[in-house]
Parts: sequence; structure tokens; C-alpha cells
Amino acid sequence: MGGEGDFPTTPAIRALKAAQVAYTAHQYAYEPHGGTAQCARQMGIPEHHVVKTIVLKTSEGKPLVMLMHGDAEISLNKLARILGVKRVETCTVEEAERTSGYFVGGTSPFGFRKRVPVYAEASIFDLDWIVINGGARGFFVKIAPEILRTVAAAEPVEAKQSDAPGGSAKA
Repeated sequence: MGGEGDFPTTPAIRALKAAQVAYTAHQYAYEPHGGTAQCARQMGIPEHHVVKTIVLKTSEGKPLVMLMHGDAEISLNKLARILGVKRVETCTVEEAERTSGYFVGGTSPFGFRKRVPVYAEASIFDLDWIVINGGARGFFVKIAPEILRTVAAAEPVEAKQSDAPGGSAKA
């Protein structure tokens, strides 16, 4: 199933174990503001396979999660159109931590404190494997992308930022 060893037992790991899905745990030296590029570099993997978990909110203040390739940005305007809302914006650090139950930099889409809708860039599901936060800073799990659907109920959307100007979210 997963790496036992000296890895943290986070709500995300508990959710993966409860779902009885395969995962492999990995740790790396967390660096504030290092982002997915640092994770990819330290793990020796393409940044495109590192998936970031971004906590957002609608103009009505309803929280949601968007999962995006590490080497791409979210188009907030596209996402708002997909969701049929006026606007989508990033949460403050305090809002993100209160909603997720995780510290920013250690947010996983699994085991959230509050039930919120989860959306994933559709092309993530085209990959054979991904690496995503396991619920602690510097702690990631390697999983099959399909686990995002089965455990986090992630809905595929196409909200990747193009080269055209517009609102985007960078984590």
C-alpha cells in the first residue's frame, strides 16, 4: 500500500489507507516558497508530474480546491466560467489553513477538515503517475491520478492558464 517507516501519519495518509489504495511516500527537505520546482528537483522527477493543491474561494465565499500541474498556472477566469460564478480567487493563508486543516505548503486534497469540492486539471489524468502533497511540508505521495477521483472526488476541468492575459493563481 504505502511507505510505512518514519513518515508522518497525516489525515491524508489515513484517507489513503482507509480507501485501500496504493501509494508510495517520499520526503524531501522543505524550503519555504520553494514550490513544486524544488520538490521536482530534489526528487529527480519532471515538475509536470508534481501536482499542487490550491485552496480557492468563489465570489460568494464558498471554498474549493483546484489541483494543477506544478509547471502550470490556474486561470481563475476560466475556472469561474466553468463553475458558473462571478469570480474565483485565492484564499488567504488563514482561510486556506482553516478550511483544509493543513499548513500552507503541506496541503493535500485528501483528508480535508471541511468537505469542499475538488477540481483537477483534466490533463493530470493523462499521466501514468503523479506526486502530490501527503499532508505535511516536505512530504509527498506518489499515486495513480485516478486516486484523485476515487478518494478526493476530484472532477476534471480544463482551467489551465494559457499565454493570454487574465487572472491566474500561482502557488
